[in-house]
Amino acid sequence: MTPPPRGMYFEEFEPGQKIATPARTVTEADVVSFAGLSGDYNPLHTNEEFAKTTPYGRRIAHGMLVVSIATGLADRQGFLDGTALAFRELSWKFSSPVFIGDTIHMVAEVVELKPMPRLGGGLVALKALMLNQDGKTVQKGEWRVLIKSR
Repeated sequence: MTPPPRGMYFEEFEPGQKIATPARTVTEADVVSFAGLSGDYNPLHTNEEFAKTTPYGRRIAHGMLVVSIATGLADRQGFLDGTALAFRELSWKFSSPVFIGDTIHMVAEVVELKPMPRLGGGLVALKALMLNQDGKTVQKGEWRVLIKSR
């Protein structure tokens, strides 16, 4: 038996609505695992001695790792769980580095709704902000997700 979806249906989203996710700390294991999974062994992420010579002074998390964490945080919060039909589009800006040990979370705001009954739901455009433990925006952008109708 399949459990019912936890996620919100298209009709439950409203323009201006904000959804905050739980927070999560970026770990050494995250960076090492992502390097192995993606094949991105850039020394900025994987070589402490090299990273000391950069403007950051230490290793930073892969930007795409943080994007991936954002999708996981959205899943943990549950608003897309079982009702997202397709992640249709992503526009993203990398504003500030995320360091190993930073704790990040996402705040998403509904900015547009477009019914798409032919596809079984509607398009929800979300303005997404990834914030660190100091409330600083480290990444931001827009997600366009096809969400199931009731």
